Amino acid sequence: MKKYIIYTLFAAVAFTGCKKDALDRFPQTSISPNLFFNTESDLSLYVNGLLTMPDRGSYLSLSEQSSDNVATTANVEVKNVMQGNVNAQNTTTGWDWGRLRDINYFLVNYNKAKVTADIKNHYAGLARYYRALFYMDKVKRFSDVPWYSGVLNPGDQALYKPSDPRALVMDSVMADLNFAYQHVRENVPAGTPGKWAVATFYVRTALYEGTYRKYHSELNLTASANTFLNTAVQVASDMMASGKFSIYNTGNPNQDYATLFNSQDLTSNSEVILANIFDLTKGRGESVNGTVFGDYEQSPAKDLVQAYLMKDGSRFTDQPNYATMGFVQEFQNRDPRLSQTIVYPGWIQAPATTPYINKLNKNFTGYHQLKGYVNSTDQTIQNGVDFPVYRYAEVLLSYAEALAELGTLTQQQLDASVNLIRRRAGMPDLNMAQANANPDALLQQQYGNIGSNAGVIIEIRRERRVEFAFENTRYDDVMRWHAGKLLANSPVGMYFPGLGKYDLTGDGIPDIILIDQSQTIPDESQKEKNSLGVTLIYYRTGPVNSDATVYLQNNNTGSDIVTEAVTRNFQEPKDYYRPIPQQQVILNPNLKQVFGW
Repeated sequence: MKKYIIYTLFAAVAFTGCKKDALDRFPQTSISPNLFFNTESDLSLYVNGLLTMPDRGSYLSLSEQSSDNVATTANVEVKNVMQGNVNAQNTTTGWDWGRLRDINYFLVNYNKAKVTADIKNHYAGLARYYRALFYMDKVKRFSDVPWYSGVLNPGDQALYKPSDPRALVMDSVMADLNFAYQHVRENVPAGTPGKWAVATFYVRTALYEGTYRKYHSELNLTASANTFLNTAVQVASDMMASGKFSIYNTGNPNQDYATLFNSQDLTSNSEVILANIFDLTKGRGESVNGTVFGDYEQSPAKDLVQAYLMKDGSRFTDQPNYATMGFVQEFQNRDPRLSQTIVYPGWIQAPATTPYINKLNKNFTGYHQLKGYVNSTDQTIQNGVDFPVYRYAEVLLSYAEALAELGTLTQQQLDASVNLIRRRAGMPDLNMAQANANPDALLQQQYGNIGSNAGVIIEIRRERRVEFAFENTRYDDVMRWHAGKLLANSPVGMYFPGLGKYDLTGDGIPDIILIDQSQTIPDESQKEKNSLGVTLIYYRTGPVNSDATVYLQNNNTGSDIVTEAVTRNFQEPKDYYRPIPQQQVILNPNLKQVFGW
């Protein structure tokens, strides 16, 4: 039976905007600390008001749309950055501090409660976990930011301090996470973070910062990278040794992975460390069916499709003519996760009984996203799917990656981590010696200089991309690996060798016909039918920004579907960061822009 949590909002928590005095006010209801912070109920009520978790909107997040996994029609910041349309004057987001003020208000006052130290430390740990979440977002965006650990009063000079160095801020973030990991309880209400959720974010943060420092020489922090990587290994090892979690695997490689993203109840799933719980009958529903599927904003990129291995573990990109394979051929004998993530030939969309024919449209790749889509017309089912906030698979992949970056990974450790994930999908084990002896040349070129262990590191990166496609992780991975140049390539879609008829369902019978943009689509009665008597779907094709309905640069000699006609230029190191909004610099002249902004 599904467990439920009542999400309460603490009325005293003021989620304020980006204002100069965001750190120097009492909450808007003016809760007096002497009257409120007395009991465990008070502490719980306040901390519950700080609860924040990603939801199913993560399958269609701006961060994911900023990555090389998708093409998007949305106004995504990173595309504007690469086109030179972003500067400190027109940037207004990211420099908001109201949530931090609410967190610090609690941390300044919680000790007043007349409860035992372990109770205080549990709630303080949760607040410090939320503060770490808050600051990681800031560091990812700006690198150097002011660190505030207290509640400031009007006129305090600290309001006008310069940004603190990234090293100081991250040391403080890690101290918060270590405290939280040591003190947050393991047993907490379902749908709220406990000890192991904190531990997962601790691992994620340590891996992020360790690899970021290793690959970003502009920070001058390379020497300290291993300290963070060792922390990631240690905390991940603790989680593995606890025996609390395991990869969800019932022996059905064609379904087990998808179950993680279409389940009505993840609270008892062995792999899910923290779930965001939804149930329409309890007044808490969320459906993203209308946005993740079809031609709304984002569509999977061909580059993502090509990243999946063949079912026998060999590389798809080693196949002859892989770049000119059609949609049906691309999905043959592939890693089963591909067909559980992206609509495949022969897939049937409820309530239909015949295979779905992928719809083509300008600015979209032709591929359709399946992960996050609930294949049901029942609104209760659509709105009742839980979201896996933290999965054990991430811990295992982070453990293996950190060890590989440290140069100490063994085959035994690989078998206890990455290969458990691959076995769930029915994929052959990753062999470390073979990977290092024969690195993927294409990925090695894309990722640049990795150094030792390049082959196995590349394959672990592939596993992260495949396992967590559309789960809002790819952009951060590209950033920390210093692989921003990947974003300069405009995403493309399905390949068509030219005009003519094509099968998109895998039965060998044409479903669509591509005609030149100079032609007119005939009336319905004049359209050609296939051998099943079904009318073909017509598309007018032509170069990008023409009046065609599908963009193909070369109708006669063949090309991938083109999604945009813009020039992208990723400037290093500048574009790994964002400028502080100029208005904030005017208010506080001690703030300085970094890395060329």
